[in-house]
Amino acid sequence: MTGSGSGMDVQRQARMNRGTDTATGALKSLSARIAHFTQARHAIEISGTVTAAAAGRYTVVGLSRHLRLGDLVEFRRNATCQLAEVVRLDPEEAIVCPIEGGSGAAAASIGERVWRRGPFVLAPDESWCGRTINALALPVDDLGPLRRGPEERPIDAAPPQSMKRDRVTAPIRTGVKVVDIFAPLCRGQRMGVFAGSGVGKSTLLSMFAQAADFDRAVIALVGERGREVREFIEDTLGENMKKTVAVVATSDESPMLRRMAPLTAMTIAEHFRDRGENVLLIVDSLTRYAHALREVGMASGEPPVARGYPASVFTALPGLLERAGPGPEGTGAITAIVSVLVDGDNHNDPVADSARGILDGHLVLDRRLADEGRYPPVNPLTSISRLARKAWQGDEEKLALRLKALIHKYEETSDLRLIGGYRPGTDAELDMAIKQAPVIYEVLRQRPDDPPSPDAFAELAEAMKAAAGIAGGQKDRKG
Repeated sequence: MTGSGSGMDVQRQARMNRGTDTATGALKSLSARIAHFTQARHAIEISGTVTAAAAGRYTVVGLSRHLRLGDLVEFRRNATCQLAEVVRLDPEEAIVCPIEGGSGAAAASIGERVWRRGPFVLAPDESWCGRTINALALPVDDLGPLRRGPEERPIDAAPPQSMKRDRVTAPIRTGVKVVDIFAPLCRGQRMGVFAGSGVGKSTLLSMFAQAADFDRAVIALVGERGREVREFIEDTLGENMKKTVAVVATSDESPMLRRMAPLTAMTIAEHFRDRGENVLLIVDSLTRYAHALREVGMASGEPPVARGYPASVFTALPGLLERAGPGPEGTGAITAIVSVLVDGDNHNDPVADSARGILDGHLVLDRRLADEGRYPPVNPLTSISRLARKAWQGDEEKLALRLKALIHKYEETSDLRLIGGYRPGTDAELDMAIKQAPVIYEVLRQRPDDPPSPDAFAELAEAMKAAAGIAGGQKDRKG
């Protein structure tokens, strides 16, 4: 009986095991079916219909509940795809702006189908260095397709949390003498170049692009003239292009591409920053980015609040600029230099005024200095770096302030000297300013093709010492 009972127990256990295996197999099969259904559900494409078309925007119904602001939608026609971005959502309809202008926008018609694409993301890679791309991260340099990086990033990411960011401490040398002396920069600083049209913003930015104190460079050319793109990349950058990614959206492209270009450039810069690298980001220009934001905002129905600019412009500017700067501890930093075109040489226009309040300093380009042939025409008296004290070393701060005082004295008395009201020996400070200011101006002259200055203070000290020696020799001969 004992043996028979043991046999029955073995059979019972075998049946239980078979039941367990069957249940496990069924569970695995169910999981597979659920996974397959989930994938199939996501693969189902959701579409809407165009009900109205206007210049720069379409009205789409049937997609509002499946979209978010900033998502992309797609028009398909003749084996091609045209993209648009959602800029406004209502319960029953969505307003979308075409990303690529031209024939795609013109061909849109009432009743045309529109498919959801989701948010726009990038996957930057180190191999992108040396390449020129557009705002959609598509190559425009005929060097083949780009390799996707291991991590996808949204182009509208949030800035790092303020209490988790590293501090700005390390000075950098730009090689531009007037900047390194009077408005020096630190790693992770955000500096603006303010000037009217034709004064030399792009030329000065090209000089910054040649600085050797950076691991990577990302340059966004927003609303630039098309003929200048190759000149900037091939002539200005030269060998530095090997460590540079250029993002281009020329003036003839749609406002959506011009709006996306700085965001794409910032996302690429963040990729290199998170790898622990010191990145230079140049945006030329922030004003044309604001112009593109204005066009998109007006197309979505926003009312203007300040000289034609809707309120969203002044929300987007800090959203972009705050992403630059030092990253979280243990990562690198993005040093941003952006140009700001002041309309009619009015440095208090809304975009310039808003940018000046966000940035960590501003370089003011003076049209009078440009007219005199003093390039770069940076006015040392009105240009400010809010982090200059962290960049100056030793007695450099005292010397820079002393030089500013001499220049101010020299410029303040220019009318007096022109009418012959100056007499040597009556004001020792003015006598010194008249002797040394022209020497300072001569040292600060720098052509774009001149090599970057390794030590601007040393060059200035040498020039002033030589000028003092020449003046002393002339005095001895007169004696």
